[in-house]
Amino acid sequence: METERFTMTKKAGIYGIIGNILLLIMKSIIGFFTHSQAMIADTFNSAGDIFASLMTFIGNKIASEPNDEDHNFGHGKAEYIFSMFIGISMILVSAKLLYDSAMSLILGNDLQFSWFLLIVCVITIITKLILYLYTKRAYKLHKNILLEANMKDHRNDCIITSFTLLSSIFSLFGIFLIDSIVGFGISIWICYTGITIFMESYRILMDISIDEKSKDIILNLARAYSEIKSIRNFSSSPVGAKHMIFLTICVDGNMSTFDSHHLADDLENKVNELDFVYKTIVHVDPV
Repeated sequence: METERFTMTKKAGIYGIIGNILLLIMKSIIGFFTHSQAMIADTFNSAGDIFASLMTFIGNKIASEPNDEDHNFGHGKAEYIFSMFIGISMILVSAKLLYDSAMSLILGNDLQFSWFLLIVCVITIITKLILYLYTKRAYKLHKNILLEANMKDHRNDCIITSFTLLSSIFSLFGIFLIDSIVGFGISIWICYTGITIFMESYRILMDISIDEKSKDIILNLARAYSEIKSIRNFSSSPVGAKHMIFLTICVDGNMSTFDSHHLADDLENKVNELDFVYKTIVHVDPV
């Protein structure tokens, strides 16, 4: 299962790099000749997409490495470190585009309409829709934050380029103000997405606890044992897409050490079977 997870994430990264490089070349050429602020913003967005896909590829490669003496719980957090890089890159790109779009609104826009502008927009929308559907399927199967970041990126690109297409159609009728406004809107959208991805990665890297629903599932497994009198401590720590679980159970003080440890081992095995659990450590306290 883990091998398939890393393989699909790797493929998503490679497909993203190839697709975005081709789109970047087309957009930069058309944006340069037509002076479309929306297309120029879209071009920078594609450059950011290449970086995001590259971060997905590298982050996934590191995260797929097994645990070793220096990294006892594996390299899973690389997913969140590199997804944070993706978020930061989006914020930086959006700041530059926001400035350029604001200057275009203030100083005016010298957009030159071209049918190639419309064609590139349509090709971009179709390409990004295919990448989005593939990445969405992979994310639903494996819940990888790198896949989630790429999925949102592809989805946003479909919406962004649709607005670029709209501004191009308006320019056909001599309405050029829409182009600058769309460029401005694209910048804000990229910034919002970047902040969202950054905050989600930050929360995981700061060792946020497991969600309440998952916690209840684990506690109910423990409560099913009649030998367990109470549960004293419960804590968790994220490891990649999964969590380490630390549990202290209280048992009858007259229970033998062998039986109490057998009970703890059995509980650990049951909790470890949950797909969101990396490893479980159960401590026994006699009462």
